Amino acid sequence: MKPTGTDPRILSLAAEVAKSPEQNVPVILLKLKEIINNTPLGSSELKKIKQDIYCYDLIQYCLLVLGQDCSRIQGGWTTISQLTQILSHCCVGLDPGEDAEEFYKELLPSAAENFLILGRRLQTCFINAAKGEEKDEILHFFQTVTDSLFWLLGGHVQLIQNVLQSDHFLHLLQTDNVQIGSIVMTLLQNILRINSGDLLRIEGKTLHSILDEVIFKILSTPSPVIRSTSTKLLLLMAESHQEILILLRLSACYKGLRNLLNKQETGTEFSQELTQLISLLSPQIYQEVEDQKLHQAACLIQAYWKGFQTRKRIKKLPSAVIALQRSFRSKRTKTQLKLNRKKEEEDLRLQLQLQRQRAMRLSRELQLSMLEIVHPGQLEKYNREMEEKSALIIQKYWRGYRERKKFYQQRPSLTEYKAAVTLQRAVLKFLAKCRKRKKQLAPWQRLQELTDARRVELKQQVDDYIRRHSGSQISGVASRELHAQAQEQLQHYFMGRTLEERAQQHREALMAQISTNIEQLMSMCLPFLFHKRNSLWHPKSSQENHC
Repeated sequence: MKPTGTDPRILSLAAEVAKSPEQNVPVILLKLKEIINNTPLGSSELKKIKQDIYCYDLIQYCLLVLGQDCSRIQGGWTTISQLTQILSHCCVGLDPGEDAEEFYKELLPSAAENFLILGRRLQTCFINAAKGEEKDEILHFFQTVTDSLFWLLGGHVQLIQNVLQSDHFLHLLQTDNVQIGSIVMTLLQNILRINSGDLLRIEGKTLHSILDEVIFKILSTPSPVIRSTSTKLLLLMAESHQEILILLRLSACYKGLRNLLNKQETGTEFSQELTQLISLLSPQIYQEVEDQKLHQAACLIQAYWKGFQTRKRIKKLPSAVIALQRSFRSKRTKTQLKLNRKKEEEDLRLQLQLQRQRAMRLSRELQLSMLEIVHPGQLEKYNREMEEKSALIIQKYWRGYRERKKFYQQRPSLTEYKAAVTLQRAVLKFLAKCRKRKKQLAPWQRLQELTDARRVELKQQVDDYIRRHSGSQISGVASRELHAQAQEQLQHYFMGRTLEERAQQHREALMAQISTNIEQLMSMCLPFLFHKRNSLWHPKSSQENHC
């Protein structure tokens, strides 16, 4: 969808690109540089111009031109270097709108990859160039391309990881040329200053290759410029990431690095950075780094734990608030009920007071009316009778109050007495049962041993009894049948006796329960009987109390 209110310069330029032949398109696209440079930097007008350039596919045209052969483009490397500047400036600060996914996932990575390919081409041309002026010109174009790439990465830091993982960038970094290597090392240093975190997100093999190349340039390159830039770059990487410092310290690939760095010449421009790097690789610094790493890990664990606790408390907060609200509402309801009850009691007290006052007024009016009816000669007698009746009523009330007070004072001792009686009754019953059981078991106790004299005496009595009561002889079978009948009758007797004892125990338990219930009922009815007696004696006062 084409935007409304498009800049006429962009419209004419897009129409010219569409109508012109392919070889003239790069030169026509250079007019974008003039349009961008004439617009104030950071203004809304510049942002609108960039959106128009993107919507009319002029950025895609620039990408297509950068992918072509340099010899087929009018103006050669000059045109290409200017187009890289135009492309980087148009992509930074651009809002793609609906085409954001295509812009961020396809166009920007393609632009960064084209910049690196152009850098490799310029590197090849620089190495193959024979004249010094030609080399200077190509080096200038290479610097322009790297600056455009850095500008693009500064506006879109998500491209840094793609650039660091690119084989073209690693090839540029591994160059032996001093000038190209210095520019690439400076570019890498600037990239890490923008966002050094992407260095740890790349593959381990690529990271090792970058570290190997940087260390190689420090130790083997004779150029002090390359060595200085490489030393600053390695120091920046070691200071920014503890993982890289631990890798340089512990990895077998970099064993002896500290000794090799100590052998480097001192007194150079980068001696201060070299000293800092050597001190970082020393065991003491390494221990400090380890302690710092442990401290950071502890802080991270604490942060996660505190976050977990906070989230847990936040999850419980609604239920806690609900519980608090419920408790507050319950307390408020109870307070309101208490106030209402107190108000009702106060109203009732006032009503009773008014009723008493009204009854007192009626009583006095009745007394006055009675005084008017009574003869003046009998007034003194009437007053005396009323005083006696009043004294009797006061005495009755006082005696009732005194007896009730005495009864309530004696109530605990009465309860203790009843409890003691109940315990005594239970103990006496238990002792009676024990004595009864002993009596039942007494016939079965072992007989005392007979003496010889007693045995002779008993034998003589048996012989005398047999002589006096001689009867018919019983056979052995009849004797056994008689014995069996006697045993059976004895067994029936004992079984009936056991059942009678159980029935007797059940009757005694029921009688004890009935007695206890009667005593409890009497203890509950005594206050009511006292109150009923007082109400019968003083009906008027009971009616007033009822009111």
